[in-house]
Amino acid sequence: MPKDHLTLMHELRDYASPKARLTRMIKSGEVVQVRRGLFVDPKDTGQSLKSLAAIIYGPSYISFEYALAHYGLIPERVPAITSATYHKNKNRRFHTPPGDFYYYYLPAAVFPYGVTLGSEDGGNYLIATPEKALCDTLYKTRGVTGPKALSALLFEDWRMEREAVLSLDRADILFLAPLYGKPLLRLLPKWLERESRDA
Repeated sequence: MPKDHLTLMHELRDYASPKARLTRMIKSGEVVQVRRGLFVDPKDTGQSLKSLAAIIYGPSYISFEYALAHYGLIPERVPAITSATYHKNKNRRFHTPPGDFYYYYLPAAVFPYGVTLGSEDGGNYLIATPEKALCDTLYKTRGVTGPKALSALLFEDWRMEREAVLSLDRADILFLAPLYGKPLLRLLPKWLERESRDA
C-alpha cells in the first residue's frame, strides 16, 4: 500500500532525524519513491498498478489505449497505464519503478460520465467503459476528418474488429460524443449508424 510523506515521517519519528533516515531508505531501496511525497514498499509486489494510477495523479480514471486493450478492442498489449484527467491543460507522465503512468487531459464536461469501478489485488480503481475509452482516445487523435479516414483509423491503424466496434452501446456514444466539442466525435455516432446499416 502506498504511503505519503507524513505517514513515513510518523513511522520514523523515533529516529534522531526521520528525514535523513528516509533518504537512506530510498538510496538503499528499502522504499521506492513513486513521485514526490508518495512511496511504496518494493517487497509489496501485490500492489495493483491500476489502483496506484489514481493515487499518483488525480482526479483521474484509466482510459485511452490501456482501457481499449483491457476490453480487447485493440490487439496490442499496452504496458503503460493511460489515464484521463481534467482542469490541467497539460499532459503528465510518471516513469516509476513499479511502472509507467501517462495522464491526458479532457474537457471537464465529459469527465464524470462513462466510468465504472473495478478492483484488483485488493485495490479499487476507476476505468472508462469501452464506449468512453473510444471517445477519449478519439478526442486526443489529430488529423482524422471524414468517415473514410475514421474507418481507416479504427480498422486498419488500430486494428479493431468491426463486430466489436458495432457491438458498442450506441446510446452511450450518442450521449458522450457531443460533450467533447470536437468534429471527429460529432461524426462518430453518424458513422456508427451508417456502418451498422451496411453490416
